[in-house]
Amino acid sequence: MKIGTNDNFHLTYCTNIHPGEEWSKVFANLKQHIPPLKSRLAPEKPFGIGLRLADVATRELLQGNTLNEFHSWLSEQNLYVFTLNGFPFGEFHWQVVKDQVYTPDWSKQERLDYTLRLVDILAQLLPPGVEGSISTLPLSYKPWFKGNQLFLASLTTSASLNIAKVVAQMARMKAETGKVLHIDLEPEPDGFIENAAEVVDYFQAYLLPIGGEYLVKNLEISLEAAEALILEHVRICYDTCHFAVEYENPVSVFKQFKAAGIQVGKIQISAALQVNIPSSIEQRRLIKERLLPFAESTYLHQVIARENTGQLRHYIDLEKALPDLEDTTDREWRIHFHVPIFIRDYQLFESTQDNISTVLELLQINHACSHLEIETYTWEVLPQQMKLDLLASIQREYEWVLSEMSLNSRLLELVNC
Repeated sequence: MKIGTNDNFHLTYCTNIHPGEEWSKVFANLKQHIPPLKSRLAPEKPFGIGLRLADVATRELLQGNTLNEFHSWLSEQNLYVFTLNGFPFGEFHWQVVKDQVYTPDWSKQERLDYTLRLVDILAQLLPPGVEGSISTLPLSYKPWFKGNQLFLASLTTSASLNIAKVVAQMARMKAETGKVLHIDLEPEPDGFIENAAEVVDYFQAYLLPIGGEYLVKNLEISLEAAEALILEHVRICYDTCHFAVEYENPVSVFKQFKAAGIQVGKIQISAALQVNIPSSIEQRRLIKERLLPFAESTYLHQVIARENTGQLRHYIDLEKALPDLEDTTDREWRIHFHVPIFIRDYQLFESTQDNISTVLELLQINHACSHLEIETYTWEVLPQQMKLDLLASIQREYEWVLSEMSLNSRLLELVNC
């Protein structure tokens, strides 16, 4: 739905929280959850959907009259789709996902074909005058190729060429229809690009030169025009959980991106776990016991530890980090586990909710991005005591964001008086 002083933001939640990869299951979930949520939050206004489509759903949606039927349902319900989650390719619920969420990576033809179908679908669903965003994985997964320079060179070249092919399609679409779509790379811990410096380096060292050369040849344009197309159609999905786990300052990140000409296409609003490590062994044991239920077997929960020196150290998963907790010299852990954004205090530890507040405040000053997507996808795997009614939980997340945006807006008005 549109929010903000001038309705200049689109707010939604990502439907990847609902299980189901086939289109019939996706549509059933939308019918079950979206209308009652809209009636609670925006009964009279258009209500946006952040749609997650697996590969199989994209194929089914483009068959026959299926997409037109979906479009008609959206119109009847006063709903609209402005953003897609194109990160998970296949199964995302009720099985071990872990590092398989990165397959196929951006070096593979299957990832390209899947994303081009997403582009086709979003272009047909997108309302007039609204940009369309498609979030996607950060190219690949670092542990797969660590130390293998041949694999690294092959990956960066193939991935950059495939992304350039998406840019070419989006550029043709804009020329034909006037619609602006962008693919938004989503940095996260242990992704090929996981922080601001790596994002900037990838664009400057690989994507712009490799992708630019492809566009020069295939669209018969200048290198300057090719680079401009890349920077228009390839942006960043800023997940507040991911950048918080990386200990990145939002102000610094936005400045680095702006200086490099890189745009933020979507903000995913999510919170990580933040643990300040006490000196007491007894307290550490209590924290370890409290963290055990979060070390679940479905998703990766990367941990980045900050030592007393300020040095950062990575664990590929929480279950790998927990055995070190009692004896560690770290002063803080941040854990990639998307917890409810409306909860700050978890007694023995807390969430990175303050980081979200900072980003939302920044957005009302710099207007760097208009797409906001709540993305707490872990409701199924949360510890039992944190599991609440799903619809009520989603509503609480919306209400927390709306409250923060309203507060920031009032503070900004006071400052400008």
